[in-house]
Amino acid sequence: MQLHDVLYSQGFGTRRICAGLVQQGLVTVQERRMSDMVLSEDAAQEVDIEGLRFCVQGVEWQYHAKAYVMLHKPAGFECSQKPSAHPSIYTLLPAPLRQRPSKSAVAGVQAVGRLDQDTTGLLLLSDDGQFIHRMTSPRKHVPKVYQVTARHEVTRQQIQRLLEGVVLDDDPRPVRAQDCVQRSSNMFDLTLTEGKYHQVKRMVAAVGNRVESLHRRRIGALELPQDLPPGQWRWLSEADLKLLS
Repeated sequence: MQLHDVLYSQGFGTRRICAGLVQQGLVTVQERRMSDMVLSEDAAQEVDIEGLRFCVQGVEWQYHAKAYVMLHKPAGFECSQKPSAHPSIYTLLPAPLRQRPSKSAVAGVQAVGRLDQDTTGLLLLSDDGQFIHRMTSPRKHVPKVYQVTARHEVTRQQIQRLLEGVVLDDDPRPVRAQDCVQRSSNMFDLTLTEGKYHQVKRMVAAVGNRVESLHRRRIGALELPQDLPPGQWRWLSEADLKLLS
């Protein structure tokens, strides 16, 4: 693949802009067979994308045919490209992730499901439509584990009702928690395999309590890393992706 096409595919702008970055001496590359980064001023240079690393204006990147990332979502951010009252989670990502070209109308990585603005925790983003569908479809039954802090003491009866199912106002069918483990008098882990609007808050309200704070700590078998601070992101590794399969 030509170098300017590589940069374009990774979200560094139009092919013309990417060619300009190379011609201005702002791009170095390190192919699999190389030991060091090498300056390139030839935008049409053919490069091997397997294991390719490159630097653009001093920032190092690795080539990814598809983007799969995790974000530790902080409170006060909306999972929307056009937020209504709070900053967008997309402002927490570097420009190349937001600008990756796409066949759809929206460029860049997209949130895999949404978290409310006051909910924190593990959020996945990708530009792979099949991956997004697989992770969000209720038919796939991908479990999501939420750490719930309730306003009042959580009773055994409330836990039992969450497991047996509660009826929400927009669906006559009972909505059940796959698992519900009490951690303290007012804190418990709730596992769901679907994602209705404000589902956790509405389920807890239906059993006579109220959510004070909500944190998603796991999707599938993938836990939010303890060393990933709020507002920070990282690429998903091959091992991470296997935990989601």
